[in-house]
Parts: sequence; structure tokens; C-alpha cells
Amino acid sequence: MLSAPWRVAPASGVLYLHGFNSGTGSPKAVWMREACAHLGLPCVTPQLPHRPVEALALAESRLAELGPAPLVAGSSLGGFLATCLAERHGLPAALINPAVAPARLVADWVDEVFVNEHTGERFTVGGAHLAELEALTPERITAPARYLLLLGSADEVLDPAAAFALYRGARTLLHPGADHGFAVLARHLPALLAHGGHALPAAWQPRSHKEPDDP
Repeated sequence: MLSAPWRVAPASGVLYLHGFNSGTGSPKAVWMREACAHLGLPCVTPQLPHRPVEALALAESRLAELGPAPLVAGSSLGGFLATCLAERHGLPAALINPAVAPARLVADWVDEVFVNEHTGERFTVGGAHLAELEALTPERITAPARYLLLLGSADEVLDPAAAFALYRGARTLLHPGADHGFAVLARHLPALLAHGGHALPAAWQPRSHKEPDDP
């Protein structure tokens, strides 16, 4: 069972950041918008550029639309960007299988060509991606209590133990058998939004959602 959320005042909105080569039309982004709409809570899920510095700048520019104290959330590389914003602005954050050392992760993809299925954009990962990620990576997590981690025990891309170590002291929900895509997010949205001070009914479900079988 999770401990009580760290904050008392409800978040004024939610900024959700998708992962690498994903998009605003991804299931997690759609579910987040639907959950926030159910609560009447402002929610922004921008389509992020593939370059890390540009993605962070765009995400930061959208904060002003969400009131004085938004909750930032993100998945994988989006979780890393959400961490950057949380550290920079002192905001609460909910992270889904966050990329802890993104430069090391992306290093395996240098010179690889990607096509974003949401935008059709074609791009190649280069050394500039690594340099930007290294420059953006916080030296440490200053206030672990502001974070909620949603981790899958079967993440095939990132080691959950690395997130445990970096965010030591954060509220953590480990879902047995969930992989990097964390397709079980819908059932944990009440906990995620509770971290921002909002009560989404436990029985709430997205309009179009099929719960995967747990391994």
C-alpha cells in the first residue's frame, strides 16, 4: 500500500510527457487526458521533438497553461524530462518507468534511423542527443518525497533497481510482471492523480481500454 501523498493542496493541472519516439496519441497520453477530463482538471500532453533540449523547452513552455502548481508526469524518457522540470521548478512528479541514465540508454541507438508513427517524422539519433541528455541530467534528486514512481518488475528496457536507487525515499508502486510499456497504467491512474491531490474513482476506466492479462 502506498503511503499518503506528499502534498495537501491539489495540483492546478497535469503535464504529461511521452517517451522516446512516442506521441500525444499514445494510449498513456490518451488515458491521462480522459482521466483529467473526468475530474475537470486541465491537462496538456504535448507532442515532443526528438532532440532533448527542444523537448524540455517545449514542455516547460506549456507549464504556464496549467496554473501555479501543476503535477508533471512522464513515461521513460518523458519521465526523465518530468524530473528535470520537477527539480527546476519544485513541482510534484509522477514517473512511469523513468529513464535514469538516458545518455547511456540512447548511446545504443546512435546512427539508428527512427520513424515516429504519430507524426511520420524520420530522424537519426546522433552524438548531439547524448551530449544534450548528459548536460540536462540532474546531479541528484533534491526532494524524493515529491516523486511517485510507477515501475514494472518486468521492464525489458530499464532496470527498476536503478530508479529505486536514484529516487530513494520516493513513494513507489511496483507492478509485478508489467513491462516497459506499462500497459496497466489505467488501473493506477487513481494513485497517480492522488499524488497531485485529486480523487479519481478507483473504478474509473478509459473509454477505450482493454486491460492486459498479468503474466
